[in-house]
Amino acid sequence: MTLSSLILLGLLVLIAGFVDAIAGGGGLITIPAYLNYGITERYLLGTNKLSSTIGTFAATIKYLSELKFKRSYLIIILCSSAIFSSSGAFLISAIPSYLIKIIIICVIPPLSIYLISKKKFATVDRTKFVSKKKLITLSLINSSICSFYDGLLGPGTGSFLATGYSIIGYDILSSTALAKFTNLISNISALITFLILGRVDIKTGIFMGFLSLIGNYAGAHIALKKGVFIIKPVLIIVSNIILLKVIIDLLK
Repeated sequence: MTLSSLILLGLLVLIAGFVDAIAGGGGLITIPAYLNYGITERYLLGTNKLSSTIGTFAATIKYLSELKFKRSYLIIILCSSAIFSSSGAFLISAIPSYLIKIIIICVIPPLSIYLISKKKFATVDRTKFVSKKKLITLSLINSSICSFYDGLLGPGTGSFLATGYSIIGYDILSSTALAKFTNLISNISALITFLILGRVDIKTGIFMGFLSLIGNYAGAHIALKKGVFIIKPVLIIVSNIILLKVIIDLLK
């Protein structure tokens, strides 16, 4: 990878971290970017998990320092997320490398359309009208399904999680904070699996992770102050420009 390519990739990872902390879906930028700048399919998802885990950690700490949740509730989400994310990572590791690129090309466009068209989140917390049992059950379903997808592929997981928590009854900031926490746990679990399987470019992942951390922290700060909707057009435009380049390269 040339110096100019490394700088451009780093810039995209930084932007993706900023976007992900606010609206979710940073993987829609980073995965096509890694593909475009030379990370092979074998190391693609694992390297992306390493950098995104480092970045998501910063956003999660920022959110949880501002918003409070019951520890027992977070532990339940932690357990379900870890188990299902690891299962997804094991499954994707069994798929031939060339199929991973094809799957990504098929998945990213509809996810981009979903992100740009999804309805606004609630601004008022409605969980006080939901029984504790129902709240835990629905949260388990949301975290389990999304974490399995996160380990399997990943792009858009944060947005799916936030949407799910919003439907359950959480307000916009609480939904985003819980999505970050769940996403962090699923990232760590999947990353451990990819490391065991030798599917991570550690040097690239750590370097890009530092840039992702900066972007995530800045994005979380903006989200806590301004809201989450200003960044979606940027997310869609950038991810699909990169995706177009990947498709062109695939057809050569």
